[in-house]
Amino acid sequence: MASQQANREELDERARQGETVVPGGTGGKSLEAQEHLAEGRSRGGQTRKQQLGSEGYHEMGSKGGQTRKEQMGREGYEEMGRKGGLSTMDKSGGERAEEKGIDIDESKFKNK
Repeated sequence: MASQQANREELDERARQGETVVPGGTGGKSLEAQEHLAEGRSRGGQTRKQQLGSEGYHEMGSKGGQTRKEQMGREGYEEMGRKGGLSTMDKSGGERAEEKGIDIDESKFKNK
């Protein structure tokens, strides 16, 4: 029990320094704030899924992807996918690309 409290205190301190310690808690200035933000965002997504239905919610995501593809152009969208495909749980796509010597041209990411 004491180690759990110490762990929460450590996470709270890291959150106060600006680090995101809870997935979905971006912007929270404390552990508790990040937990509340993450919960609210998750609940918001679930509510929208209930409103649209599963198929409608899936279609909304597809339309978002198509819109982004149109904004970036085919080449930029492919480059973004290449970078995303390299990401793992512990490293971003950019970090993995750098390690493997793969050139990712982020200038192609620009909106048209």
